[in-house]
Amino acid sequence: MIEFHDLTKVYGTTTAVDHLTVTVRPGVVTGFLGPNGAGKSTAMRAVLGLDRPTSGTVLVAGRPFVEHPAPLHTMGALLDARAVHPSRTAHRHLLGLARSNGIEPRRVDEVLDLVGLSAVAHRKAGTFSLGMAQRLGIGAALLGDPQVIMLDEPVNGLDPDGIRWIRTLLKSLAAEGRTVFISSHLMSEMALTADHLIVLGRGRLIADAPLADLTGTRTAVRVRTPEGTRLAAVLARPGVTVTPDDGGLTVTGADSDEIAATALAVGVLVTELTPLHDSLEDAYLALTKDEVEYSAQPTTATTTKVAR
Repeated sequence: MIEFHDLTKVYGTTTAVDHLTVTVRPGVVTGFLGPNGAGKSTAMRAVLGLDRPTSGTVLVAGRPFVEHPAPLHTMGALLDARAVHPSRTAHRHLLGLARSNGIEPRRVDEVLDLVGLSAVAHRKAGTFSLGMAQRLGIGAALLGDPQVIMLDEPVNGLDPDGIRWIRTLLKSLAAEGRTVFISSHLMSEMALTADHLIVLGRGRLIADAPLADLTGTRTAVRVRTPEGTRLAAVLARPGVTVTPDDGGLTVTGADSDEIAATALAVGVLVTELTPLHDSLEDAYLALTKDEVEYSAQPTTATTTKVAR
């Protein structure tokens, strides 16, 4: 596990992380979310010992990461895909990491094949695209076959095939009982990948819950029927709202079973009953609406034009 115990990090007059206590558990993919400036990067750097906490602790598998005698066997991490010497080949980069961590050289070839870089193993990293550099960074994180994997923006620069590959990989690693901790701003991808979410706002923990709990709070059903007016009339009662919506009805306050039973009782044909859930983006924006530090204003028709 990764355990944050009352972690606080202060830079001058700025509190980047504010008394964070939360545990990232094995067996699930845990997503790490928050607006820009929320403290995610600082928290992840503290996990690796790159930032020293002002107070509190972070433990990886029961101890500070820097105290593990073979760190890459315990946790693999990717914070910056471009943090590779540009004149070093992919193979030599991974080989150097392997030798410094007591990892057999044959593991380098295994990892290069796993991340899809075998064909460019002897190309210099400085010639790699962002997506290729991302694959190399993921390879470095997996080199020691660790039980804990922490990745910052793992799909950055990847094409659709690469995004599906990393999504499948992360899920399979979690299914093996490993701890998988990923940070991303891509809500659509996080919704497809993560099982559990930790959300920060201005350095403070504002959510620590399964994905389904955050996106399953809306109780509405989309209904399609050729007799919308009649069904709306029989459904309407205290606590139930029926709203015409895109050729159908949106019903709140009654679930699909209740709606179906009511329609059957009055002989109304129903052709669709679809439960509606808030998207992860909707849930995230609702959680963080008061925590956004950098907020741009929408462009309007009255925006003043720049003088030539």
